[in-house]
Amino acid sequence: MMKSFRMSRAMGIGTKLLRFLLKMGVPMGSLQLLTHRGRKSGKIYTTPVALVEQDGTRWLVGAFGEVNWVHNIRTAGVAQLTTHWRKEIVEVHELAPTEAAPILKQFLKSYGLVPFIPPYFRATSQSSLADFEQEASHHPVFRIVKTMKNTSI
Repeated sequence: MMKSFRMSRAMGIGTKLLRFLLKMGVPMGSLQLLTHRGRKSGKIYTTPVALVEQDGTRWLVGAFGEVNWVHNIRTAGVAQLTTHWRKEIVEVHELAPTEAAPILKQFLKSYGLVPFIPPYFRATSQSSLADFEQEASHHPVFRIVKTMKNTSI
């Protein structure tokens, strides 16, 4: 059964630790910092996210559903990614469920062993693509379509 996202104390501490380590440039696989502007407040937020990469294309997955960073980049269409001291402004486009399904499946195969990820999915890494199309309504996927220079978020 899929859970609704609620930041637990342990997850909050883990998120702060990840954010700190990533800001210090510590390599952590496909984890990067996503910096985005609040759609209502205009405030700048930074969130650790895991990217899915395949054949030179990258995607951001809303593993916990319709959380704030999802709403913010959906509204703005741009965000900043930071990894190993390298910053890039990226333009993103949200995928339709049929396009998102294989990316969600790959995401769950890659991160399914992280104990706090699977409870947010009904599907398992062994589920069909049709099951992942259903998941797409709960887990938005954004394709990184362009890197921009000399732009700010």
